[in-house]
Amino acid sequence: MARMKKFAYLLAIPIAFACSQAIEQNIQNARDNEPTSLEKYYHSNVNDTVASTSVGSVGNGSLQNATLIPFKGENFEYFDKSSYLGGRAFTNSKVAEITVNTYQALLDQGVDRKFKVMEFSNKEGGKMFPHRTHQNGLSVDYMMPLKKDGVPYYELDKKGASHYLMDFDTGGRYVEDTNVSIDFNMAARHILELDKQARKKGMKIHKVIFNTDLKDELYESEYGKKLKSSGIYITRNLSKLINDLHDDHYHVDFVKLQ
Repeated sequence: MARMKKFAYLLAIPIAFACSQAIEQNIQNARDNEPTSLEKYYHSNVNDTVASTSVGSVGNGSLQNATLIPFKGENFEYFDKSSYLGGRAFTNSKVAEITVNTYQALLDQGVDRKFKVMEFSNKEGGKMFPHRTHQNGLSVDYMMPLKKDGVPYYELDKKGASHYLMDFDTGGRYVEDTNVSIDFNMAARHILELDKQARKKGMKIHKVIFNTDLKDELYESEYGKKLKSSGIYITRNLSKLINDLHDDHYHVDFVKLQ
């Protein structure tokens, strides 16, 4: 599994970020670790006045009037500065609201947890290497919440883009430290709240790509049982490569309610 991940991401992500001089400069800004660069970038790119339009499908589409997700909030943060400043955190305005509102709802419910959100889309959508989807602003990668000794664990959340390379066994334990494991109950609760907030915006979860080897553990948790009976579609069959790549995060596609 680790070898396949390295093949897919160690080669892919640097190529994606090196596509233009502009992106290379953004990456350098991120490496400088200047908070003002993040603030300026956000305020110069956020779109809070014009509704976004998602064109085509998640696998063959584009995005108009995109908005930029905030880099951080009270209980969440984007996972990687280079990715953020490299233009990979743009999304449909409704998806941005759903994501932020979900974290706020969990905070209001008394959930004592800090979350990490991962990649969204390019500003105008289209292909975003190495992702096969993420093309029309309706796809989001959410980082798996982790725990150690029964309490939230955040040290591995700081790995940046290399987080995509992390490996977990079929029981959800981190292979390099089996005392660290996926918090399946929190992941299920988050997915349920995402769908709840999406429906308030006239949308719903269309599909969740979740490592199929981990679904039993997901469904065994308290909120996992509710998720299983919710009708939210969790992928049943994935190719080995795609399955292996989705143990450190889960991918969510949103769609308009019919």
